[in-house]
Amino acid sequence: MAHSLSAKKRVRQTIKRRARNRFRKEQIKEQVKAFQTAVAAGDIKKAEEALKQATRKMDRVATKGTLHKNTASRKRSRMARRLNAVRAAKGTKAA
Repeated sequence: MAHSLSAKKRVRQTIKRRARNRFRKEQIKEQVKAFQTAVAAGDIKKAEEALKQATRKMDRVATKGTLHKNTASRKRSRMARRLNAVRAAKGTKAA
């Protein structure tokens, strides 16, 4: 257990930061899951919207430092590639 005032403050800050980071990561997971279900269902319009929202959320979280910017970029790239593969299979062009 922390004894000094600065150590106690550091514990309080860590608890807040951890809760904030967990909330942000959970939001990203929800967005990605919405994208994956739309892709699995073959709903391209819904998948495009989900990708847009997930990209926006990942960029915001990456700027805050919860997620590394390269990790966010990699996830965005993989999602876009998956959407493009579904588009190619359906035979529709990109918007």
